[in-house]
Amino acid sequence: MRWQLLGELAQSDLRVGELCSRLQLHQSLVSYHLAQLRSGQMVRRRRSSADGRDSYYLLDLERCSDLLTATGAELHPGLKLIRLQASTVPAAVHRSARVLFSCTGNSARSQIAEALAGQMGNGRIVALSAGSHPKPLHPNAVRVMREHGIDLSEAASKPLSRFSGKRFDYVITLCDRVREVCPEFPGSPRLVHWSTPDPARKGDPDAETYPAFQRTAAELATRIGFLINSIGQAPAGATGRNDPVRVPRRTRR
Repeated sequence: MRWQLLGELAQSDLRVGELCSRLQLHQSLVSYHLAQLRSGQMVRRRRSSADGRDSYYLLDLERCSDLLTATGAELHPGLKLIRLQASTVPAAVHRSARVLFSCTGNSARSQIAEALAGQMGNGRIVALSAGSHPKPLHPNAVRVMREHGIDLSEAASKPLSRFSGKRFDYVITLCDRVREVCPEFPGSPRLVHWSTPDPARKGDPDAETYPAFQRTAAELATRIGFLINSIGQAPAGATGRNDPVRVPRRTRR
């Protein structure tokens, strides 16, 4: 059951109710196993910015990579696995994947994600970004991308409506509020949610500071690295549906 939960969270950040629906399990059971995964530091929880009474659960991919590496070494000394690197780019893909990142203002998170995906994808990703309520690019977003060798000074915020009718392989929402209002796109793109705190959110002591933008860029770089690897191995839409591939439930003996 915990493996099933990890499998769902490997595809997208989700709320408890969504996990219950996908796995057809009672909330008390799902909550118990999520607590066990959190105690093992494989899963984290973040309060939803759209509804403070709810939370999103996130899979810590780097932690899982470390654990898998350690498991191989413990099983047999000949299985000392090379640690999975989030920045590894697949040797070959059939075509560039079109990815749309979205948040509310398109002033920080989605702009950072677009820039990082374009840089890390090495031509394998066509990355774009937009916001439900665009506002001017935050100067700290420009500053933090400069650390990554990317110049965002000329970037402009764009409304989601600009991409209405366009086809994408992946539509990735970075804001809990945008996830609730994100429009549908043709071609059944893979819908992914990354619950990412807004580093420019006013009134939040953990935001509005340059370190907050650095943390956001670091988290997005890690997630984008793993996304690039998954794109190289399993094309979007391969299952013919937006939902993640389900792990078959074990039958009772």
